[in-house]
Amino acid sequence: MSVETHILSNGLTVVTEHMPGLESSTIGVWVKAGARNEDEAQNGIAHFLEHMAFKGTTTRSALEIAEVIEDVGGFINAYTSREMTAYYTRVLGADLPLALDVLADILLNSTFDEREIEIERGVILSEIGQSLDTPDDVIFDWLQGVSYPKQPMGRPILGPAENVRRFSQADLSGFVGTHYGAENLVVSAAGMVDHEALVKQAERLFGHMPKSSAPVALSAQFIGGEKRIVKELEQAHFTLGFDAPGIQDDRVYTAQIYSMLLGGGMTSRLFQEAREKRGLCYSIFASITPGLESGMLSIYSGTSGEQIDELARVTIDEMKRAADDISQVELDRAQVQMKAGMLMGLESPSARAERMARGISIWGRVPELSEAVAKIEAVNVRGLRDYAASVCESGEMAMALYGPVGAAPAMDDLHTSLRG
Repeated sequence: MSVETHILSNGLTVVTEHMPGLESSTIGVWVKAGARNEDEAQNGIAHFLEHMAFKGTTTRSALEIAEVIEDVGGFINAYTSREMTAYYTRVLGADLPLALDVLADILLNSTFDEREIEIERGVILSEIGQSLDTPDDVIFDWLQGVSYPKQPMGRPILGPAENVRRFSQADLSGFVGTHYGAENLVVSAAGMVDHEALVKQAERLFGHMPKSSAPVALSAQFIGGEKRIVKELEQAHFTLGFDAPGIQDDRVYTAQIYSMLLGGGMTSRLFQEAREKRGLCYSIFASITPGLESGMLSIYSGTSGEQIDELARVTIDEMKRAADDISQVELDRAQVQMKAGMLMGLESPSARAERMARGISIWGRVPELSEAVAKIEAVNVRGLRDYAASVCESGEMAMALYGPVGAAPAMDDLHTSLRG
């Protein structure tokens, strides 16, 4: 398999990877604009725009957009993150030109019909309501908010309902005009794909696009804080957050291995101590979410209102213990898990297309898999313990709680214990 890259004269990048033996392809357009590129009044518009892309163009109705892809057995979808918006399809290789034509149509020719805006406004308000009714979903928005207060990085991707209720056709068109410039777009395809043919088609479809006038997004700074919502629920939902390296920082590999051995699976410290030995919870996990220049280590669990104090203190104790006695056996296991997860995940064309798009967006190139493997293998016990200690000594911490959480300790109490 080989990655091929071409940059059009207007700055748009086309990247492909031919995967022998596959009959299908994934192709998408990744836009370097998401929730963190919004100001406060715009919060939620990137996500609203993602929805509206499928609601009709100057050449196709909303139904025709769906039909033209599904008639060839494919599917089309999109997602919005804090740093990116993606529009993608999965089709048979022979239908790749059709898929790119549809993607170009929805990105360049969407009409943002006012009637469709009103319909989709209701859909998104329902989505927000559903999120608010899903405790183990909304609590991560709250953790993000207290981790990055009064910053774009801390705002919810869906936006507040009051913003969604007033977004107009002009608002949507304005965000596209500012952020959807050619140099902010990456066309990425993997599977049964002909690079040269795709480049020629991309030149024809996107070559006339102007560059954007998008301002540089504000840097994210982890601040920390606490949000506690007491509500009568079956479970007390508990999250902790800590500053972590960004995706461009090689320390992110140490951070990811630390999160894995702390709460990344059934052999992890938190799972073994909190669930297996003490029966405090059904699930508990830790993960790293790396942004461009800053990331977050998050820990989540759900338990009963009576056990939340013990669960919180056990979590802190395990973090402190890790700084002293992480073993080579744990490191070896986490390294293998991380490498296997990465390599097995890339057996699908969808995962490879996304990996390439992210690589171009972040580094301007697609790193070799061997680079990531080498950096994973370079992590050692001493560095891992030092990182664990740095988390314990961190000057900032975030906590979000939801449900019967009145008995939970205060964040300052936990933070003092962690640093003690």
